[in-house]
Amino acid sequence: MNVLVYIDLQLGRPRKNAAELLTYAHKMAAGGAVTALVLGPCSEDLVQLGDFGAQRVLHLSAPELASFDGLVYGKLLAEAVAFSQSDALLLAFDHSGKAIAPVAAAKLKAGLVAGAVGLPQGNLFPVKAFSGKALAKVRVLTAQWIIALTPNSIPAERNSCPAAVEAWTPTSIPVSKIQVIAKHKNDSDIPLPEAERVVSGGRGLKGPENWGLIEELAHELGAATACSRPVSDIGWRPHHEHVGQTGITIRPNLYIAAGISGAIQHLAGVNSSKTIVVINSDAEAPFFKAADYGVVGDAFEVLPKLTQAIKKFKAEQA
Repeated sequence: MNVLVYIDLQLGRPRKNAAELLTYAHKMAAGGAVTALVLGPCSEDLVQLGDFGAQRVLHLSAPELASFDGLVYGKLLAEAVAFSQSDALLLAFDHSGKAIAPVAAAKLKAGLVAGAVGLPQGNLFPVKAFSGKALAKVRVLTAQWIIALTPNSIPAERNSCPAAVEAWTPTSIPVSKIQVIAKHKNDSDIPLPEAERVVSGGRGLKGPENWGLIEELAHELGAATACSRPVSDIGWRPHHEHVGQTGITIRPNLYIAAGISGAIQHLAGVNSSKTIVVINSDAEAPFFKAADYGVVGDAFEVLPKLTQAIKKFKAEQA
């Protein structure tokens, strides 16, 4: 099987999930060709994509790609699938992937697996169902496949290949109908969907003036910060930090939730985290049922002590 992998860029560099996507493609291809597609200006040497299994890298940089448009990118990916003679298209199941994949599927008349969480068995792909409470298997019956992979589904592995980078020129670049009025940059050091560790807060923090407790712990852990939906709705935190069913879905290795009750809508966005730690003064909070570790206590007392303990541990290890 030949697989085309769409590599998304952030600030001109391949996102962290590029290594995971290429690892998945290498395993799924089972000896077939793995081609990476990069759209937009890139400041890094794309030969490095060969470290994780890309044998060929197609690169298109054009002024028309300055602003993201799912319709434009979807049509380009569909053409790239034909150009590379690929049997499957693989991309991340994130904000951009969710916009691109349906467009490419419609153009190619290909079956789409939205949110795969593991490698396929034949043409059966595992996906989460019922807000993450069950595992379903999706069978793809079309000749070509499109797989949108949920981030952090498999560990990245090095499968070094001598990647050949070439400029790709499509027959045409569709004209975007989207007009960009303004751009607001997220100043977070660690993008939330790519974070290995996340510290999150809810209404139990009682106000935005107390968010320093979350930020100090996150700083010591090298973690990203997040929040529940009510917190973003009332303006305590920006909406790009909202995790949950209607926000961002994350799968970090460590998720620490302070002052969050754990409603099903929130759990749907975080229950695939490898380890969940819950801090809440209410011993009956539903989040404790999903937690690997739980602390029944006041977040205003627990968070500073936890931060100090981590500082002490890091000093001892230095």
